[in-house]
This record gives sequence, structure tokens and C-alpha cells, in this order.
Amino acid sequence: MSNTPDGPPSSSQARSLRRGTLAAFAAYGMWGILPLYWKQLSNVNAVEVLCHRVLWSGLFLVAVLLGKGRLGEVLHIWRNRASALAVLVCSLLITVNWGIYIWAVQVGRVTESSLGYYITPLLSVALGAFFFHERLDRWAKVSVGLALLGVAVATWRLGSLPWVAVVLSTSFALYGALKKKAGLDALSGLAAETLIAMPLALAYLGWIGGGAIFHAGPKATTLLVLAGPVTALPLLTFAYAALRIPLQRLGFIQYFSPTLQLGIGLFLMGEHLSPPMALAFGAVVVAVLLYAASRPRNANIR
Repeated sequence: MSNTPDGPPSSSQARSLRRGTLAAFAAYGMWGILPLYWKQLSNVNAVEVLCHRVLWSGLFLVAVLLGKGRLGEVLHIWRNRASALAVLVCSLLITVNWGIYIWAVQVGRVTESSLGYYITPLLSVALGAFFFHERLDRWAKVSVGLALLGVAVATWRLGSLPWVAVVLSTSFALYGALKKKAGLDALSGLAAETLIAMPLALAYLGWIGGGAIFHAGPKATTLLVLAGPVTALPLLTFAYAALRIPLQRLGFIQYFSPTLQLGIGLFLMGEHLSPPMALAFGAVVVAVLLYAASRPRNANIR
């Protein structure tokens, strides 16, 4: 969306901005409450849940692309060697991210997962400087350094790396950077990535004889099948929002998701923050606030 440089936005632009803002909150809200969904499948092996997520997401995305007449975009991605390689690596990264996240929810590590998603945007800033030569100002460097310092001190105090947070943040930040580098469309790119992983998912489900979808009752079956739309709908909503609101506003709203996750972990799932993890959270939240406060007011408004 583009505002006029010398005056307020038109009524149509203001309406588009409002709708985009609501869509952004909806997308990050859906991502934020996903722990409640995956927790309902705690009696199903995390690898099996992941395979169903890949399978039904792939089928759902293919259906959406068919409905839009855009399925050929996936074939075009695969025919180009560079984009096919990017999709292969993206598929690996997002599959690891999905799998670790599902497992973390099932074993009661939602708060550590939320720490990972607080770190992700700052890590993306660092990757932007490394991969795309984006300039880091002094406050951006301080923010990234403070977040890394908080995790390092927590690691020292814990005696071990908070690896769930590190893997989730690293895999998703690398995934985003690679997608930007490759210029992959959100919808067709995700479909191509998911379809690459589908044969392995089908092989595993075939090896276990279908697993929970045939033996765990109608509730588990329904939840496993709906994992496709549950995965794809936030992405489609996010894509709608990203076209209509400034990147700076989108950046602020993204913290809605890990904040919801943290609240769910602490207040609904009975998790507790150890002092080292509380220290890491404190450092990361201060880093995020510092980074946000130091951004120019007019950054990315066009």
C-alpha cells in the first residue's frame, strides 16, 4: 500500500490499512494459539502429527492453487534449477521447524518455543545484513547483541543451550531469508516445499499403517485432517495483510504471536519460567523494545 507523501491516506487507502491490520492480527493470532491445537494431539506421536500436517497442508494448498488457476506456478518453480534448490532447502527448514514446534508443545515447552519466536525477527535483521548487505545502525546492532547476550547468559546459567528456542528461531529466520533471496511467492512457494516433503510423509504413514488417523478415534482423525487448513489459513491471511500495511506495522504485530504462546504456556498449560529463562526473556524483550523504539517513524510506510 502506498500513502500520498504530502497528506493523509484516502478513504480507500485507510479502509485497506484497517483491513490489513485486522488480517495481520488474525494471522499472528492464529499462529499464537496453535499450541492449544497441537496439545489436543498429545497422544499421537509428534512425527506422525508432522507427517499429517505435511500431507493435508499439501493437498489443501494444491486445492487453493487449482481454484485460483495458479498450479502451474509450482511446476515453474521446480523446472528452474536455482528455485528448485531453494525450495528443497526451504522444505527441509520448515519441516524441521514444524516438527520441533509440535514436539515442544506436546512435551510442555511452549514457553521456550515462544522465546524462539521472539528472537526470530532480530535474527532476521542480522541475516539481512549478512545475506543482503542491509545496513545495521548502531541501535540495531545493540538490539541483536543484547538478545544474543541474554541467550548466552541463560545457557551459562542453565548449563545447557535452550535448543528448542535456538532451533526454532534459526530455522525460521533462515527460511525467511532464503525465500526472500529466491523471490518465492508465499502460496506457490509453500505448496512446492510441502509437496517435496509429501512422499516422505506418505512413506512414513504407510509404514505405520496409517497410525492414529484409523485407530485414535474421530476427534484425532478430524484434528489430523484439519491440520492442513490450520497450517495454510494463517499464511494466506498473512499474505493478504503484507500487501496492505507497512512493514513496520507488520513487524510490531508479529510479536502478538509469541506473546500469546507465552501466556498459553504459563497460564493455561501450567509451565514455569526458570530464573535463567526469565533472564533470557527479559533481555530479548528489552532488545525488541529498543529496536522498535529506535526505528524512524516514517520507515517503510510506502
